[in-house]
Amino acid sequence: RLDFTNINCTSLDKTFSDFGYCYLKAENRTYKHLSLRVHLYQTPVKQFKVNIALYKRSNGLSPISYNLTVDGCKMISGHKSPWVKFLFGLFREHSNINHSCPFNHDIIVDKLPADFLLQKFTSFLPFPEGDYVFSSNWIAYGINRANVRVHVSYT
Repeated sequence: RLDFTNINCTSLDKTFSDFGYCYLKAENRTYKHLSLRVHLYQTPVKQFKVNIALYKRSNGLSPISYNLTVDGCKMISGHKSPWVKFLFGLFREHSNINHSCPFNHDIIVDKLPADFLLQKFTSFLPFPEGDYVFSSNWIAYGINRANVRVHVSYT
């Protein structure tokens, strides 16, 4: 079972982008989802990178071998790396990030369910039980513009 426990969305450059909303919602005891909306103020966005790290909580946060930076435009248009395809697949079906660069609109992730992530994670890699933090830094034109941290508990 995978449960969302927290989400933190931080805009690091409010002249470039800001979060309209960023929340977790429990529809009932077993169904939780994540939603967020990023307003882009300097469009079109023609170049961006994403730094992605997965941490396991254990007397603090410790990286568990997953920390990489990818070209966001290549990720969307069909990256060859299985790890990158997996990461993009975690939210692609629940977002409007469905075309290659440039982006002239707000970015939305809508009702991404915890069960969907559990299915994706367990089909790709064996994960030990525990508390995890999925951290992503969104870098446009060489400047870190936003950070999204999703906290989950896997039991």
